[in-house]
Amino acid sequence: MELNYPEVGATRAGPMPPGYRHLERTAVLDAPLAEPAEILMTWGLHERCGLHPEATGPRAAVGVEVALRFAGVLKIPCRVVWAEESPAFTGFGHGSLPGHPERGEAAFVLEAEGDRTRFTVRSFSVPGTLASRLAAPAARAIQARATDRWLTAMAEALRSA
Repeated sequence: MELNYPEVGATRAGPMPPGYRHLERTAVLDAPLAEPAEILMTWGLHERCGLHPEATGPRAAVGVEVALRFAGVLKIPCRVVWAEESPAFTGFGHGSLPGHPERGEAAFVLEAEGDRTRFTVRSFSVPGTLASRLAAPAARAIQARATDRWLTAMAEALRSA
């Protein structure tokens, strides 16, 4: 399957593409980069957000496909379009595949700040199905809540580690 939007990789660098809804949230985590990086890159954050990832690889890497399952009924197909792991920066972006309720990309970025880590979630999207177009106001609210949930789930995971 091909990605269903043309601006592949736009969450990694440069301005977000026009014509989409943009979301960005950031939190500072009280942990060195290695701890949240392992949770993020092994799909642990997605699992903690209740998305039950079914990935073609154990770590987020370019080309890995992941079906995120929500509430046992909604299947959200994505493909990792960029990934990077270094001592100062870890993250990846995944893009929507046909069948995803949105068209666009989401990125999860961790940046070392001494003994702490800056965690940013950013995305751009438009409705990708008739149902999400018809329910656009509710879909936007759900998307904003989900974006906030990524940040709180990571903080909770680090506290329980």
